[in-house]
Amino acid sequence: MSTEKLPNHPTAKGPEAWFAGDVYFNAYYAGAEPSRARLNLVRFTPGAHTAWHRHTVGQTLHVTEGYGYVQSRGGELIQLRPGDTVHTPAGEWHWHGASAEQFMCHLALWEAPDPLSGEPETEWGEKLTPEEYPG
Repeated sequence: MSTEKLPNHPTAKGPEAWFAGDVYFNAYYAGAEPSRARLNLVRFTPGAHTAWHRHTVGQTLHVTEGYGYVQSRGGELIQLRPGDTVHTPAGEWHWHGASAEQFMCHLALWEAPDPLSGEPETEWGEKLTPEEYPG
């Protein structure tokens, strides 16, 4: 085996069922067994954010630019700035996205579960209510 350059994939618009506002992502890496790592760059326009969701094996975010938030259900609101890295444990419901006034971009790193488990990588829930998003 040797080092290989991976193909570039076009930027995709995030599905309306998963996001409020306009969100775009680039899927940079999806490992093949035995790797199950996933790496995306996600760009949130001002005010855009995810719906509540959870990852079977957890998720780590690293903010590359802008200003935004992440919050676990029932947890404190965490402000995000460039250089910040946060981890959400396996199975924890959470959301993340841009502030109302600024874009936010982050790298999202997670793993797919064991294919034999039958579990999804991500389970999507309901969208945030206006009271849940800090604006």
